[in-house]
Parts: sequence; structure tokens; C-alpha cells
Amino acid sequence: MINPSEKDWAIKPETSILDIKINEIFEYRDLLWLLVRRDFVSFYKQTILGPVWFFIQPIFTIFIYSLIFGRVGGFSTDGLPKPLFYLAGVVTWNYFADCLIKTSSVFKDNADIFGKVYFPRLIMPLSIVFSNLVRFGVQLILFVVIMLYFWLTGTSFHITPYLLLFPLLVIVMAGLGLGLGMIISALTTKYRDLAFLIQFGVPLLMYTTTVVYPLSSAPAKYKWLITLNPMTGIIETFRTGFLGNGSFSWSLLGYSTVFMVVVMILGTIIFNKVEKSFVDTV
Repeated sequence: MINPSEKDWAIKPETSILDIKINEIFEYRDLLWLLVRRDFVSFYKQTILGPVWFFIQPIFTIFIYSLIFGRVGGFSTDGLPKPLFYLAGVVTWNYFADCLIKTSSVFKDNADIFGKVYFPRLIMPLSIVFSNLVRFGVQLILFVVIMLYFWLTGTSFHITPYLLLFPLLVIVMAGLGLGLGMIISALTTKYRDLAFLIQFGVPLLMYTTTVVYPLSSAPAKYKWLITLNPMTGIIETFRTGFLGNGSFSWSLLGYSTVFMVVVMILGTIIFNKVEKSFVDTV
């Protein structure tokens, strides 16, 4: 005789569009780390220098920026050494940009897998955020090494208590890249042109932040546009914390944080809605 109090299964209503299935993501954590490892290994598998490119890319970039914007353009660096000033902006911007660009093509790049195997779809964009975090960590080490070099040579800069905000900066950068990426990825299932727009639009968007110039020397008539970019507050806080020189303000950082939260909510809603039927449109 079956005991009516015993439950072998239950019929539940359709999940909410804000449901991010944290329990399922935790259960599939092995898959998450496998995807992170795959992204890391596959990107440099057939290269001669391998992970050394983690260092070469930012070094080459700050050399070009120092030459073009520092010497030729005469852009201010607020008294900071040019390599340190530009590297602080490049390291932070690269993490955000990589998360955004790679997440924005999640549905298109993984349509075959999504159509055959079930797992929490959010695993894919999360794996991108974590794999890029490895690259960010390596480039951060490079930044600290260059900081030590200039400190030993007597260059004037100092670490400030705002450095304690660094974990928050990482979360906000990851959230911005993840949230915006999920929105764009969902939209590209119907509007493929967005994929091309992102490829050349994100690098151009960098010039509306303070990567290559300080906020203090930005033209007054364009400063509103620069502060409107949520990455500006992150970059300025990063420079203030690590180098003691930047236009830090709680309102600017607060705006970046609120913007990230809004984008994450919208991204989750749109991602969850599209994942149920995107196979029919991709």
C-alpha cells in the first residue's frame, strides 16, 4: 500500500524569469571548472609563447599608448609614470571588455551543445567570466611588478585605503560584462548585426572612459559623457587605490555599482526568457 505522505516527485509551476538556479549551478560546478579550463587551454594551445601572451599584450599596449597619447598627443597622466597610468586602465578595461565580447556570443557559439544536452545555461557565460578572471589575475601581477620597479627607483606614488575596495571593483566589472553580454547574446539570436557592432564598438567605447587620460583633464563639455560610462568610476577607483592618484568619488563608484545591478537583473530576465526558445531562431 502506498503511503500518501511519501513524495517521489512533484509538479511545479514554470520557473520565474529571475530564477538563476543557484542550486543547479552548484551541482554542475565540475562542468563550470571544466569549461574554464577548456577556454584557458584552447586559446593558447597552438601558440608558441602560450600564456606569455598574457604579459606581452598589455606591455605592447602600454608602449603604444605611451608613445601616441603620452609623447605625441601630450595627454596628462596626473603626474604618474606613463606605464603605470596606462596599465591601470588597460588591465581593468580588458577584463570588462573580454567578458562582454565573449559572453555576447554565447547563444550563437554554443547552439549545438544547448540543443542536445541539458545543463544550466548560465554556466556558459559564468565560465567566460571566471576564465577571464585568470587572465586578469596574471596581468594584475604584471601591474604590481611594474609598481615595485617604479617604487624601487624612487617614483612618487602611494597605496591608499581605497585599495580595500578592490574586491568590489572586480565584482562590478564581472557583473557589467556578464549582464551586458547576456543581453546582447539574447538579442543576437534574432539580430545578427549586433555581433559585428560589438566587435568594433567595444574598443571604441574605451575612449569614453579614462583609460588613456585622467578624468581631471577631460574636456568639460564631454565630462558628462565620460562619467556616464560605468567603467570610469571603476578605473578611477583602481588608480586611487593602487597609485594614490585619481578622481575618486563615492557617487561615481555608487553609480557604477547600481548600473551593474540593473544590468544583471535585466540580463538575467532576458537570458532566461530567450534560452527556452532560442534554438528555433539561431
